[in-house]
Amino acid sequence: MENKIVSGTIGFIFFVFVSSCSPDGHPEPYGALPSGAQMEWQHMAYYMFVHFGPNTFTDMEWGSGLEDPAVFNPSELDCLQWVATAKAAGMKGIIITAKHHDGFCLWPSRFSDHTVAQSTWLEGRGDVLKELSSACREYGLKFGIYLSPWDRNHPGYGTAAYNRIFASTLEEVLTSYGPVFEQWFDGACGDLSVSPYDWDLFNRTVREHQPQAVIFSDVGPGCRWVGNETGYAGETNWSTMDTSGYSPGKHAPPFGILNSGQRGGPYWIPAEADVSIRPGWFYSPATDDQLKTVDQLMDIYFGSVGRNANLLLNVPPDRRGRIPAGDSIRLMEFKERRDSLFSVNLAGNARVTVSNQQGGGSRKFRPAGITDNDDRTYWKPADDRTTASFTLHFDRPVTFSVLSLGEYIPLGQRVARFIAEYSDPEDGKWQLFARGTTIGYRRMFRFRQVTSEKVRISILEAGAPPLINRVELY
Repeated sequence: MENKIVSGTIGFIFFVFVSSCSPDGHPEPYGALPSGAQMEWQHMAYYMFVHFGPNTFTDMEWGSGLEDPAVFNPSELDCLQWVATAKAAGMKGIIITAKHHDGFCLWPSRFSDHTVAQSTWLEGRGDVLKELSSACREYGLKFGIYLSPWDRNHPGYGTAAYNRIFASTLEEVLTSYGPVFEQWFDGACGDLSVSPYDWDLFNRTVREHQPQAVIFSDVGPGCRWVGNETGYAGETNWSTMDTSGYSPGKHAPPFGILNSGQRGGPYWIPAEADVSIRPGWFYSPATDDQLKTVDQLMDIYFGSVGRNANLLLNVPPDRRGRIPAGDSIRLMEFKERRDSLFSVNLAGNARVTVSNQQGGGSRKFRPAGITDNDDRTYWKPADDRTTASFTLHFDRPVTFSVLSLGEYIPLGQRVARFIAEYSDPEDGKWQLFARGTTIGYRRMFRFRQVTSEKVRISILEAGAPPLINRVELY
């Protein structure tokens, strides 16, 4: 999974610099905007990665491609168990390593002799992708595909013909298993001196056959690698980037840009944070007692979903083809902790006052749009105001230790700096309890418990009038 690489053209994205309102009073877009598919992807927030293949049985992370296909022989493969576990854990989808760097295909591909058809599993008649996609449909989860262009088994790899072979492999998968919500491209590669990857061809193939699929890579175009494999986005995290001048491989954006995005970038390429529940990506018996703790998973959640990124948590099946009991239990413990923490949004009972607001009386822009739990409504300051504040008033003191904020990103990401304060119960003076830069779709903070009857959020810097559609206190 290391050294993720990809490039490609960006389509259907608008780049507009405006700060005024349209004639009907609705705000004009600002900067690069998410597509409908990217918005749907952002709403998912948290989903499962599944690394599964010959490496599961050889205790390897990167296979050589020389493994005997017979080594792949799960004794009790149960994709329904994977999906039921993901669903119970609060995940919204699953992305599977359909082909890792060793070249082994988890479906009977026409373009390879290194597949489940050559294995002893089900006497060569099995198809993991068919079983998993069917299970996802049954449980209402979305289905995603990981295909590594690197193929350490295929004799054509590194030749001029291989790009077409890989594109045909992509087409085969993308036309055989129903809707794909995300196409995950790993950029690790061998010697490409003869024929570099044709990323434009690969991306075109995805768009042709799965136009709603969000394409993942270092540089998108649908979403980007966060720059590490620990699951943490930058405390500043723009969903925009400028990929001009970058190319796949060693000329991809530096980790700092991947981690934080770029303010004013012309392309909407939000971050996805990938991390494994175990030390490695594939199952190993030696790591059964090395699962991440609930505290560690909570830290990762706040460092990814809480920093304007989606979280892709890897949970590898064992050699039976099932998610181990310990991993499943840990996921449920993690779910229970989140449910407990986010069970009661105190801000939902607050009265909201604002420093200023858009005129015209539109319900869409009313201050209550901040707390109504409706992604379609938001508060908008008066025209051309890029600094503003809003205050939550409570009938009695409330005690909280988590703040969550959100912008109305269909019209662009705007906020660049803000602070959060509470009114001191003793003297009424404002006391700082959180400060940040970007907000984006979601920004969350944890801090020592605060008790107060008033909380104020002040936007100190924004590229255009800020559109705030979410504030939550827990």
